[in-house]
Amino acid sequence: MRQLRMAIHDARVAFDCIGLGEIERAQTCLITARAAMDAADTVLRHGLASSPAPQVAAEGVAAMAAIAE
Repeated sequence: MRQLRMAIHDARVAFDCIGLGEIERAQTCLITARAAMDAADTVLRHGLASSPAPQVAAEGVAAMAAIAE
């Protein structure tokens, strides 16, 4: 899921920014990470409303495997 990848990336950048002392940039990255997580939540809720839960779960497993690669 693209939104989860974006959230993970932004959270990692925020972590790195904190380590570099760039607190304002870290805060910006955390805000965008939160927005990406909200978008992922919306996609998931829509998927659950329109598809059976086992199908959504299978798609989630596939998405997480793709993220891990």
